[in-house]
Amino acid sequence: MNASQLPDISSEPFVQINAYPLDWVGMENIALPLYLHNTLCSSQVNAYVSLDDPNAKGIHMSRLYTRLLNLSSARDLTLNHLQQALQDFLFSHQQLSKHARIDIQSELQIERPALISQLSGWKSYPFSLSCELKQKSFQAELTLEIPYSSTCPCSAALARDLIQKSFQKAVHSQQLDITKMDDIVAWLGTTDAIVATPHSQRSFAQLKFKLAKNLDSIPFMALINHAEQALATAVQTAVKRMDEQAFALANGQNLMFCEDALRRLFAAFEGYPYISGFHFKVIHAESLHAHDAVAQGSWRW
Repeated sequence: MNASQLPDISSEPFVQINAYPLDWVGMENIALPLYLHNTLCSSQVNAYVSLDDPNAKGIHMSRLYTRLLNLSSARDLTLNHLQQALQDFLFSHQQLSKHARIDIQSELQIERPALISQLSGWKSYPFSLSCELKQKSFQAELTLEIPYSSTCPCSAALARDLIQKSFQKAVHSQQLDITKMDDIVAWLGTTDAIVATPHSQRSFAQLKFKLAKNLDSIPFMALINHAEQALATAVQTAVKRMDEQAFALANGQNLMFCEDALRRLFAAFEGYPYISGFHFKVIHAESLHAHDAVAQGSWRW
């Protein structure tokens, strides 16, 4: 018996008084390895088409699945590959569907150099990519999560105040002779001098972009690098003491409330050539409080 002789219940007439078109029908959390930025990434993929014919019993899910398998053979997945897959979804569902969508969730592993030393290590960037073909119009949205460090400006000011008072106390008690530079330098290197430090926290920028329509390659590295340059305090991988000192200096020169971090990202990406809009959220996982400080904003969203 060949496949054409087997029953296909999805092709039988749908007899029901209350028949409705459906926005999306498909499959979620499909395991699929994909080459992204020339790196094999273990990915979870969702695939959908609309069911516009209210009298149709259902879609042909196996046609979506088998077409998705072809994506794993692309050595570097592009937006053109995804647009073609969506077009094939609709071609295989003629008379049934007008819209198609693919969602990809994965992590990109990127090797990052240390700030000063010759060390390097790997950092993971979670992302999701959603592509939709609707009325022959293709739109792609890319969401990236970027970790960084944020040092509280208020805490830094309070720490400086305590250090100033400690210096005054040392001078007034004649513990420190302000006419001797070597003594001052030596004193600044003690715990009596640096009596307080500002608090910092690991923070996260959740960046959702509408990608420009003229793109083919997915601009992972351009967007990640641009965001990390704007924030200036990206978390590190392998470090030596010289790298850790450079990281402390970067934090001290880039004190940020969550509002400051969001405005830096706005300034960096407003009008950026690879995108047509964005929605950003930054999360500062506070070390002072048990709750998080957050800020959100959009441009052309």
